[in-house]
Amino acid sequence: MKKHTMAALGAAAFSVSAFAAQAADIEAGASAFQSQCQNCHNVINEEGDVLAGRPNVRTGPNLYAILGRQAGVVDGFRYGASLVEAGEEGLVWDEELMTAYLQDPQGFLRETLDNNRARSQMSFRVRDEETAVNIIAFLDSLAPAEDDEEEAVSN
Repeated sequence: MKKHTMAALGAAAFSVSAFAAQAADIEAGASAFQSQCQNCHNVINEEGDVLAGRPNVRTGPNLYAILGRQAGVVDGFRYGASLVEAGEEGLVWDEELMTAYLQDPQGFLRETLDNNRARSQMSFRVRDEETAVNIIAFLDSLAPAEDDEEEAVSN
């Protein structure tokens, strides 16, 4: 990512983190996911269990354990070049970055890559920050607990 973007994202991270800690609503996020996201995305764990969305949706990538993952790397999904480039430049999803992305995917990539020609394959935009934060909280609630992740790494 470009240096000026990192500073801007860092400033945004503080304000969104404070908001997220106070206002994230997992139930509202589940409802928003069902009405806004599941037509393109699902959440399927390593065992193949569908935790959210529809089992055979293939428009967007599986969002299981999205936080902490490099952008554009789910096996079997063909991402747009701009998202892959952002991931290769170090974009790793966290609450703050994902909130910004969900509200304006193309604008986010253009700013992140400092490229006005960057494109996002995700044309949908979440209308407001609160809904984006709630969706992210819902997705995070479906991810394995940190203890489970550490156990899997140590085995």
